[in-house]
Amino acid sequence: MPACERVQALNEWPDDPAVVTELLRRADLHVLGALREASNLALLVRVGDDADGDGPLAIYKPISGERPLWDFPDGSLAAREVAARLVNEVGGWDVVPETVLRDGPQGPGSVQRWVGDPEVAPEHPVDVVAEGEVPPGWLPVLRGEDQLGRPVIVLHEDSPAARSVAVFDAVINNSDRKGSHLVRVGDGRLRGFDHGVSLHEEDKLRTVLWGFAGEPIAPDELARVERVLAAVSDGTSSLRTELDELLTPAELAALEARCRALVDSAAYPVPSGDWPSIPWPPL
Repeated sequence: MPACERVQALNEWPDDPAVVTELLRRADLHVLGALREASNLALLVRVGDDADGDGPLAIYKPISGERPLWDFPDGSLAAREVAARLVNEVGGWDVVPETVLRDGPQGPGSVQRWVGDPEVAPEHPVDVVAEGEVPPGWLPVLRGEDQLGRPVIVLHEDSPAARSVAVFDAVINNSDRKGSHLVRVGDGRLRGFDHGVSLHEEDKLRTVLWGFAGEPIAPDELARVERVLAAVSDGTSSLRTELDELLTPAELAALEARCRALVDSAAYPVPSGDWPSIPWPPL
């Protein structure tokens, strides 16, 4: 199987999200390679009828390739990827790329649009700098040492885009927001990936975006949370109907409770101390 980093592709998707979703759901998937650093099997696929064509790229994560986790039900990660996209759509965050649950070359799994140029290193909003070198507009999160014992700081940018992602992560209870799981697209927005370990019924928020902890949430972001809360609370809403097929009743109740708590506090959450608050490695 060829290494993904040698794949060349134009990766041009239609502008209409509905058309993208339909392509992901119906078109053939042609496996090009596996992502070597992924903890579960993640396959780079070309989407389209022609195996030798130049169709756009996607990431296919078959359920059969999911490693068992002690705290998440076996075979549930693909469904959580899709559920995160649905919550993202209703709230209007535009963080999670189009994602569907479907059958593929290695059985059922999630298929998500690949964002960006696979031949160009992406730009992330998280970095590591030497002690005392925090640039303006960035917030320190964690102090540590590098491989030579020199003091370093893990930090993230202070931007509306990063603040928006932090609210979304609090809503979905994201347990693995590493720096590499966020990339910047051309217009300055941030797109997020790897939401398989999210939406658990227990509080498991683990993220590198703690620089906003305790600060007020902007009114437009609270409005996003309120839209999700209204949809999840309504047993007849399209979001609730779709999430009923992807999550357990306890997980849905926890999602509603998290949204209500965020609306009531109008502030970013702070680490609880009952759970490791930063994923490792953070980048």
